Amino acid sequence: MLTIGDKSFNSRLFLGTGKYPNFDMQKQAVDVSETDVLTFSVRRMNIFEPSQPNFLEKLDVEKYSLLPNTAGAKTAEEAVRTAKLANASGLCDMIKVEVIGDDKTLLPDPIETLNATEELVKEGYTVLPYTSDDVVLAQRLEEAGAHAVMPGASPIGSGRGIVNALNLSLIIEQLTVPVIVDAGIGSPKDVVTAMELGGDGVLLNTAVSAASDPVKMAEAMKLATEAGRLGYEAGRIPKKRYATASSPMEGISV
Repeated sequence: MLTIGDKSFNSRLFLGTGKYPNFDMQKQAVDVSETDVLTFSVRRMNIFEPSQPNFLEKLDVEKYSLLPNTAGAKTAEEAVRTAKLANASGLCDMIKVEVIGDDKTLLPDPIETLNATEELVKEGYTVLPYTSDDVVLAQRLEEAGAHAVMPGASPIGSGRGIVNALNLSLIIEQLTVPVIVDAGIGSPKDVVTAMELGGDGVLLNTAVSAASDPVKMAEAMKLATEAGRLGYEAGRIPKKRYATASSPMEGISV
């Protein structure tokens, strides 16, 4: 099981809830993914207007751990305020810190992300900051008390997959808290790669919601997460320059 703070999960696939063609397809995709964690933007919730549409209305949210995020925040102060709003609304005390520093690439602001993480940890939240694949920043976030670190594979929604496997592997190797690979996942292959590197989980949204068949893709991502994790735990064979016979010749009479 995957443990983050005081919470444990059977699934290592975290699934976003936005951008599906309709709520029925969203529900089917979530169901087939067998995820334990749903993530969403607090700013999309009509928290104080019950009469307004609720994009989680088709989902039995009691079955899941909710991971609201602070998408839209440009400063640590905004992120902290958004997290407190989510908590006051009873959504969850677990929060994904997302502070965007560049509107074109949607890359996170490292300084504001670190500041928000420090503040929310002090206030008792279970904090999962979204970050770039900067190894040193990941270390600083862990030192600040982050309960998990979520480095992006590539820019949000780009579908480019893992563009810097070396940095991701270094983050995974050097951190003791869980590392959830987040952002830029495009296909099940990317998920398998992330898990084989030793990632503790993956978080994705667009790769499923924008697929031609979101329900089939959700199942594919579930299986990829499981296969990649099993492959990592099993330990792959080393790569060699030359061939090695799969049927040994020793002991065979000629």
